[in-house]
Amino acid sequence: MTGKLVLENLKNRPLRSLLSILLIGVPVTLILTLVGLTQGMLTDSQNRQRGVGADVIIRGSTVTSVINFSGPSIPAGMVDLVQRQPHVKLAMGVINHPIDLPLFITGIDVPKFNQMTGGFTYDEGGPLQGPDDILVDRLYAEQHHVHAGQIINLMHHDWHVAGVIQPGKLARLVVEMRTLQDLDGATGKVGQIYVKVDKPGNIDLVTEQLRGLLRGNYPVNTMAEYTAMYNVSQIQAIKEFTVVVVAIGVVIGIAVVWLSMYMVVLQRTREIGILKALGASKSFILSIILIEAALLGVGGTILGIVFSYGAQWLIRTLVPASFQMAIVYAWWPRVAAITLAAALLGAFYPGLSAARQDPIEALAYE
Repeated sequence: MTGKLVLENLKNRPLRSLLSILLIGVPVTLILTLVGLTQGMLTDSQNRQRGVGADVIIRGSTVTSVINFSGPSIPAGMVDLVQRQPHVKLAMGVINHPIDLPLFITGIDVPKFNQMTGGFTYDEGGPLQGPDDILVDRLYAEQHHVHAGQIINLMHHDWHVAGVIQPGKLARLVVEMRTLQDLDGATGKVGQIYVKVDKPGNIDLVTEQLRGLLRGNYPVNTMAEYTAMYNVSQIQAIKEFTVVVVAIGVVIGIAVVWLSMYMVVLQRTREIGILKALGASKSFILSIILIEAALLGVGGTILGIVFSYGAQWLIRTLVPASFQMAIVYAWWPRVAAITLAAALLGAFYPGLSAARQDPIEALAYE
């Protein structure tokens, strides 16, 4: 009986029910989109670092976070010094310049890059030939409508697009390292050094050797350690921002459900009076309001999940190079629990008000 009453109430006021579900779904979409963007961008960066094929990474002294590339603070001569260390097969320096965060132009030593990674795979065009050539990955090309042979202006410099590469190796925009060093006024400097070890069993040994050699002046990590840092739990600012967004979602959910249920109580004053006159208890009246709120919360959660797929599609269509969004299934039960709790909290006070109504006054209500 309780379920039938709740369903009939929702069916008899379809516009209010749909608007409530929509307004609850918006913060759900916000939470899932934020989490998906965070996870998607970290995973993309992680995969591009793994695509280098290095075993150890040395970062510059100016590095402040795993999500920030260090500036050109490492002497280029250190690349050769690292190369000469026991069990080091190859050392490669690179330099990065931010152009439109989170996008960077990366300068590489082409022969060493090809030796370490096996080189790029080209969708259009071919490799770097001249000092003003640039490679762009497919996602950047799609977002900015770029093709091989075009001229693009970045860093107040005209670049010839030599080729469009498949994504997944180090960077979205690649140029000759010497050209980028000259433009940045960083001749003789690199930002990171990628190290390839002769055997997997020697990775930890080489890492410790390099830490001793560099005496703590530059962070040295195995690639496994470094890519593991691309984790939301390891980045404090993102954790705090996620908590703030979730809190905003909870507040919006409570406010929407409170307003919706308060209006329900006002609109159904006579109905509630009839139920109480027929012997309905306070707990029965309260349960009707809470169950209706729970159904609105479930509907809002489902709608928010559907909208998150729409958000992912929009991001992939409009800005695939700048942002990547993943669908984080692990957050579905979390956001469902958050939404349900917010809905029940929002409905509790209107439910109590309905349960406390005097049946005589309610029946006389116009």
